[in-house]
Parts: sequence; structure tokens; C-alpha cells
Amino acid sequence: MSVPDELDRLWTPHRMAYINDNDRREESYDQPAGCPFCLAPTRDDADGLVVARGKSVFAVLNLYPYNPGHLMVCPYRHVADYTDLDEAETVELARFTQTAMRVVRRVSGAHGFNLGMNQGAVAGAGIAAHLHQHVVPRWGGDTNFMPVVGRTKVLPQLLGDTRKLLAERWREVEAEHA
Repeated sequence: MSVPDELDRLWTPHRMAYINDNDRREESYDQPAGCPFCLAPTRDDADGLVVARGKSVFAVLNLYPYNPGHLMVCPYRHVADYTDLDEAETVELARFTQTAMRVVRRVSGAHGFNLGMNQGAVAGAGIAAHLHQHVVPRWGGDTNFMPVVGRTKVLPQLLGDTRKLLAERWREVEAEHA
């Protein structure tokens, strides 16, 4: 089997801000003082884009989302690997992921989700030093001509507005599933 000379590529130039920022600060991510996932919960929820807080994990909006409502569930503890989580962290991370899905479905009617963790830089983790689970809402037809042809991702809502809406619904959903 031969490899074609020209492969199809999907260009995502909107992600360059994230990549460039990561290159500039990669070394600091190894230390909690420079880690954005350690810093986010120390800020006001609106400033840190924190949607909900638990005992050992929190939910935060992705600063460079793939889709509107793209959340991440992170332990407060600065750990890199899923196997480093203790039992309480593992259980709460799973429950927060379930709640995130319920909340996003209620707020925006997501048809499906991509869930995942990129473990290590070679696996695609932009911030490999601090574990985080992605919760990416998906809708039928959510990949349209704008990112493909226009090289632009259309996000119809500001991050602060999305955070406020999700945070309000989070409490409702938690109460229903307690």
C-alpha cells in the first residue's frame, strides 16, 4: 500500500492561539504556579470560567473551545496521569462528566458528545502536566463550511455568557440527580 503524495488536511488555524500560548508557557505548566488548571479555581468563577466546583474536581470552560459549551473536568490536585487519581477523585470526575453532559443537553440540546483525556504530550495533551477530561458537545451538522472553507470557527455565544448559563443549570441538574 502506498501513501498518497497529497493527503487531505483539515486546517484549524483558530487553534494557533492555543498552540502559540502553549509553546510560550510549556515549561511553567509542570509547576502548579504556572498551570492554568491550578490557577482557574483560585479566581472568581466568572474570571476563571469555572462552571461548577466539587470537593476534589471542578468544571471549567475551554478557553479555546472546539464547540460552544466545551467543558473540561479537572481535579484540583496537580496530577498528570489518570492512574494518579485517588478513588474519590475518580468517582467525582465521572459524576461531574455525567452532570456536564446533562447540563449541556438541557442548555443547548446537544445531540452527542466527544469525551476524552489526552494522556501525555505525544497523545495530544496541550497541558500534559494537569489531567483534564474534555466534554465536547456535538450536533448533527456542526461541522459546516466555515471551518473548512472560511478557516473560521463560529461560536455564537461569548464564553462568559456560556459559563453563566451552564453554572445556573448545573445546580438544577445536580439537585435532580442527588
